[in-house]
Amino acid sequence: MTETLPPVRADLFVAEHLRLREVAAPSLSRKEEMARDRAWEKAVRANPSLFDGPVVACAGVEWEGTQTLLLSWARVTYRHYALRRVPGNTSWLPSLFVNVVQPTGDGRVLVARMSTSTAASGRWQLPGGSLEPPEEGQLLDEAAVRGHAARELIEETGVHLGADELRHWAVTRGENRSIGLVFLAPAQPAEVLRERFEAASAAERAEGREPELDRIAFVGSSRELAGLSGPHADYLEPVVSRYTDAGHGAGS
Repeated sequence: MTETLPPVRADLFVAEHLRLREVAAPSLSRKEEMARDRAWEKAVRANPSLFDGPVVACAGVEWEGTQTLLLSWARVTYRHYALRRVPGNTSWLPSLFVNVVQPTGDGRVLVARMSTSTAASGRWQLPGGSLEPPEEGQLLDEAAVRGHAARELIEETGVHLGADELRHWAVTRGENRSIGLVFLAPAQPAEVLRERFEAASAAERAEGREPELDRIAFVGSSRELAGLSGPHADYLEPVVSRYTDAGHGAGS
């Protein structure tokens, strides 16, 4: 009989401010590049939807005082993460992504399931995604990251909010040392959120594209979250717990 292992749980911590600093990506030997490329090509054969586009990786995390988190970041492409699949390799950087806690008026949180067209088919998570690097010479700062989170929310759920309506709320560190920057949106009625999600999904399909998310649900506790069948992102339970245990996020 196969033993069922408990789900991995991400760490969650709070920083009042974020500061981002660009650094160079780690240099790879020719041997490492070849091993990375072989691992990437194998992954693409298994999942042809993988795309080797530009992405931001996390090169370091440290505190500046007690309230500001300094994040060093580097420009890579998704191919870089194939290094995780190379036994013994330590040259890879963790991923850096954003996500959004979208509450309902009655204190629940919107969670979403990844569609079969994605690399994480069937996984429950928050709306969000990997950070993309800015154009050369442009700044990646907390305001830019907040704007990226707002765009992800619009694209994936149809919920249109200005970047200034989101506030930084938490940071998660999970599997493969990945760093998630969590933003909190204003509460909206569940029926409105569902209507906007369905309209956004229908618009994607009308354009001949499969939406990234195929289902949403609203959960008001860790127990309700556990009732959703399928894999869960490692940060999901800690984030939902913090929101629901803090009086629906009031003042948190």
